Amino acid sequence: MGILSWIVMGGLAGWVASMVMKKNSSMGIIGNIIVGIVGAFIGGFVVNLVGGYGVTGFDLRSFLVALLGAVILLAALNFLSKGRVR
Repeated sequence: MGILSWIVMGGLAGWVASMVMKKNSSMGIIGNIIVGIVGAFIGGFVVNLVGGYGVTGFDLRSFLVALLGAVILLAALNFLSKGRVR
């Protein structure tokens, strides 16, 4: 995937994850992109641990992997900042 694909996929995954975790009002577009890209790496690592493949292209399965990682990242950040996961 090219850099533009990573930005678009990261932005979408970060945006959906921020809505799932109810953090959408406190995050901007740059925050969503960063959370989505870092979440894609985290999700790829988690999926590789259970025997699957990480983000391999611009498709639904890769989006779901990135979304999983972004939700894990936001939950971890919320736990570290407030001591609980909502």
